[in-house]
Amino acid sequence: MNVLLFGATGMIGQGVLRECLQDPEVQLVVTMGRTATGAHDSKLREIVHRDLLNYAGMEDALAGLDACFFCLGVASSGMNEADYMRITYDYTLAAAETLSRVNPGMTFIFVSGSGTDSTEKGRIMWARVKGRTENALLRLPLKAYMFRPGFIEPMDGIQSRTPLYRKFYKIATPLFPLLRRALPNQVLSTRQIGQAMLAVAKRGFEKRVLETRDIRAAAVS
Repeated sequence: MNVLLFGATGMIGQGVLRECLQDPEVQLVVTMGRTATGAHDSKLREIVHRDLLNYAGMEDALAGLDACFFCLGVASSGMNEADYMRITYDYTLAAAETLSRVNPGMTFIFVSGSGTDSTEKGRIMWARVKGRTENALLRLPLKAYMFRPGFIEPMDGIQSRTPLYRKFYKIATPLFPLLRRALPNQVLSTRQIGQAMLAVAKRGFEKRVLETRDIRAAAVS
């Protein structure tokens, strides 16, 4: 299986990259982003691409891929809706629309979030934008799946690039064992998300929108 990964330098993306490189069924992992990951592996190919709204002339580099794991994203705190829309919706659809032409029917997994608003009409800005993005992806000629994780536990030395999140995880890390027991349907690890993405790419899933419990189920399937 040949995989394309966006957001490989982020917390979730780092976990997904680790699982992809460790999976013997994955022959090639192509990362796409503004910066390289710094990882080294014989089956890793990195593409540093500055303009995430334009993939003109890159069709050959994107051909022959079986799945795309879109883990690129930003926290909405302090952002206006237009800027958040550009990163969350515009970047995602630019990639997905290109891939749907180059590799029609490929699996495309988008990292959304618990509480996403599928109606696109709610009062919470990030939830509306995520909902609009999900709905647009589901209309494309792709096998599109939406992952809606809740709390995410970073593992294997992975850290968030967002300073505020790093502070949160420094405080929350000792509490994760308790959170997993108290809120089993709200907590996932970076390992589980990566394993679930690979499982869905290989075998599909009965739902196109996966909440935390579905992601956990896919990870062990």
